[in-house]
Amino acid sequence: MKFGLDRLISDAALRKPLAGRRIALLAHPASTTRDLTHSLDALSALPEIRFSAAFGPQHGLRGDKQDNMIESPDFVDPQHGIPVFSLYGAVRRPTDAMLDTFDVLLVDLQDLGCRIYTFITTLRYLLEAAARHGKTVWILDRPNPVGRPVEGLRLTAGWESFVGAGPLPLRHGLTMGELARWFIATLKLDVDCAVITMAGWQPDAAPGHGWPLNERSWINPSPNAPNLSMARCYAGTVMLEGTTLSEGRGTTRPLELFGAPDIDAAALLKEMEKLAPHWLTGCKLRPCWFEPTFHKHAGQLCQGIQIHVEDPAHYDHAAFRPWRLLALAFKALRRLRPDYPLWRDFPYEYESDRLAIDLINGSELLRQWVDDPAATPADLDTLASIDEAGWREEIKPFRLY
Repeated sequence: MKFGLDRLISDAALRKPLAGRRIALLAHPASTTRDLTHSLDALSALPEIRFSAAFGPQHGLRGDKQDNMIESPDFVDPQHGIPVFSLYGAVRRPTDAMLDTFDVLLVDLQDLGCRIYTFITTLRYLLEAAARHGKTVWILDRPNPVGRPVEGLRLTAGWESFVGAGPLPLRHGLTMGELARWFIATLKLDVDCAVITMAGWQPDAAPGHGWPLNERSWINPSPNAPNLSMARCYAGTVMLEGTTLSEGRGTTRPLELFGAPDIDAAALLKEMEKLAPHWLTGCKLRPCWFEPTFHKHAGQLCQGIQIHVEDPAHYDHAAFRPWRLLALAFKALRRLRPDYPLWRDFPYEYESDRLAIDLINGSELLRQWVDDPAATPADLDTLASIDEAGWREEIKPFRLY
């Protein structure tokens, strides 16, 4: 198969409208060709493309910044001599001066298929800015590595943030190109936007179910996204960022496991199985011990659970529901330890007056369900199922594959 970037490079006819125009690129370390050349370098070698600027999202254009709220500075690219503007530094929306540097913006970002991943918000901000300033945007499409499944509550109006670009469920099932089409329609943007589609993407095909296993190398789109297993778990395990439980940062399996020094993993798993065994299907859960080298509980031995989704004998793509799985873990812990200090109260993605768990979920509903002793898994399932069904119907006109 070919990603949008590879099609643009191989097809001179596709590139023809770019001749004579000032081009900018929004990219990150995973923005590479099949032969692993960064898109800035590969596109610069083409005669029709004259770069005048580049943009980096969270974690930077070429280099990674560990954890959230670690900002990247503007700089001049030493190889190409163009300004590289950070959209996760002094600003998160492009300034007028930044927009004055280009005519056409190429967007080449590898997403993880989860609403909280900030590249989605950056895409929205740039589309809005391009509409105001009469700029053209081309999305060089890439796979949604977790495919088409949809899961989670939709963001409630008023809960927009840098980790909540709009009323999407946590696991949205779209590519960046499809998301751009949805943003333009729902925000009623008058913007010249084209999607350079992929060729041969089969999101339902095993074993990748969204990611072309055995065809493309995995490159971390962010520092703690080291493999496809993490991507599959992320729509659930990202909620751990709003808790006092470790999400495995500081280990070699970040966002695939969770735990803390003071929990009983076997008892937790038993309670989860008692409450909603049907929410645990599609994966293998293994009690484990780990010691983070940094971040939460650094240097402390934690007891926890690892989510295994790589072995075809254990992984069922359609059955695996990571958001429900982690919601169930929180509920089980609350039942076992009603006074456990679960919710983490700290500034999260530049928000300090709302709890991180609520920002992540786009409302207070998940936290309220966990904390309500009378609320059952069926109650949450009813809420989420309505949102999920509505989203699946809404996005039908925007799907390209």
